[in-house]
Amino acid sequence: MKTILFLVAFCASASAQQQDTIVVARDGTGKYRSIQEAVEGVRAFMDYTVTIYIKNGLYKEKVVIPSWVKNVEFVGESTEGTVITYDDHANINKMGTFRTYTVKVEGSSITFKNLTIENNAAQLGQAVALHTEGDKLVFINCRFLGNQDTIYTGAEGTRLLFTHCYIEGTTDFIFGPSTALFEDCTIHSKRNSYVTAASTPKDVEFGYVFKNCKLTAASGVDKVYLGRPWRPYASAVFIHCELGGHICLAGWENWKNPENEKTARYAEYDNTGAGADTAGRVKWSRQLSKKEALRYSAENIFKSCTEWLPAE
Repeated sequence: MKTILFLVAFCASASAQQQDTIVVARDGTGKYRSIQEAVEGVRAFMDYTVTIYIKNGLYKEKVVIPSWVKNVEFVGESTEGTVITYDDHANINKMGTFRTYTVKVEGSSITFKNLTIENNAAQLGQAVALHTEGDKLVFINCRFLGNQDTIYTGAEGTRLLFTHCYIEGTTDFIFGPSTALFEDCTIHSKRNSYVTAASTPKDVEFGYVFKNCKLTAASGVDKVYLGRPWRPYASAVFIHCELGGHICLAGWENWKNPENEKTARYAEYDNTGAGADTAGRVKWSRQLSKKEALRYSAENIFKSCTEWLPAE
């Protein structure tokens, strides 16, 4: 069990003591048949926690969790059996990337557990499964299925935690400006392309941090980059990860713009696996020292009170 799961709620407040449970079921055995109906039934700006328990089923719907929704846990009956899915992609009526989401989270202090969020559009363009805008979002034992642009972490200054999750995609399938920590996750590439496309702001120290993750690939995939900078100061770091042989020797790519090499912040530390050989890495990426790697704790990454992170 890694450090993030042992954090003590050292600044937890007395609020959130009351907890209600709302059941969603496709077969009509719950209060609601759709997840969006359950979201709309939640009171605005609650100071206690509500659990939306989602029974196994295929929920084909676009779910929007608005900014006034907070302190909600979405808990699936099982990770593989509780599936939220949709199939929008960027080339439907000139939709563009940012309207293709299956689930869009605008609210803050929200947790997702034991469920799947999927965009199952054909590979015809960008197709987002999860789009986040809120702060202090936690994803535990979830699956994120898609192709290009599976997860969009879409708001500067927001903090996200993914732990024990499975994330798959083809191109830039984890992208955006947020600060996000991925611990004990499996990151699966379905095509030769790029895992991350961060757009970290210049004044934000931490972008994407992967710790104790496993990077895997589909059969025949043998040339995948850890990342390329969507914006010049992109930040991504891989620490204690297992990198499969599909990770190319160069490791990183500059988005065909040499100017990005001057500002992008890419680093690795103590990775293992066939793709972890750093001898051929691009000269503008870094290998962290042990002391530098220790800075990548949850407390430092998230820069404030960590009561929102899961305890053991």
